[in-house]
This record gives sequence, structure tokens and C-alpha cells, in this order.
Amino acid sequence: MIKAWILMLVILSSSVLANTENVINVDRAIPNSLHLAFPNDANITPKKGDFNVLNYILMSNNEGERWAVITLTNLSTGNRELNEDHLLALFADGTRLPPQPFKLSFKGNETQSVTVSFAEYKFPILSVYSSNDQ
Repeated sequence: MIKAWILMLVILSSSVLANTENVINVDRAIPNSLHLAFPNDANITPKKGDFNVLNYILMSNNEGERWAVITLTNLSTGNRELNEDHLLALFADGTRLPPQPFKLSFKGNETQSVTVSFAEYKFPILSVYSSNDQ
């Protein structure tokens, strides 16, 4: 009977440990005012739009998944739709990548937060920006 309980505890604890690899954690905060000067030889830029990134919270897990909670404002007085083409993440190796596909509708001058995935990547995200933040 005791062996059965021990076996059950081992099975439960191993499944709990396996799930902790997937948990998304908030990364150490990096100030939005930090100036980074990685070369951009391919001239990779976000699509022009009416969105301004107010702030962001970077998140990741041990498997290399990269996420961000981004708060943006629609600078236009009209309705606009934000999608992955309007944003880029700058990674610690200088690579610039858009988030995974998403869409979010904004009313004029509206501010909203959205959580987006930047898929898996070896290096951490240093910043997230739109065409109005460069």
C-alpha cells in the first residue's frame, strides 16, 4: 500500500515538473527609454500605422516561447485595425521579427492592451515597437 502511494506521488510530481517548463514568466523589466543601436541592414520596419506603443511587458518560458503584453493607442480619430504587420520585436541578437498573426479593432483615440506571441526564439526580446515609436 505504501509503495502504491509513493508511486502515485512520483507520477504526480513528475507531471507537475513537466508542466512548469510551459509556464510563461514575466521577464526582468527593461526601460522603454533604453537606446539600442543594432544595425538594420535589411531595413526591416513595421507597417506604417496610427498606433503608438505606450508600454509593454515581456514574458517567456524555459522552452524559448516569447510573449508580450503591449498597450497601444490609436492616434487617429477614426476606427483602425491593428495586426501583426504593425509591430516588431527587437531581439538580443539584433533580429527583428513580427508577432504571430492577430487582429484587434480600435475606435478613434482608443487605448487597449493585447497579449501577442513572438513564437519560440533563442534570444530574449529587448523591445517592441510600431512605426510611430522609432
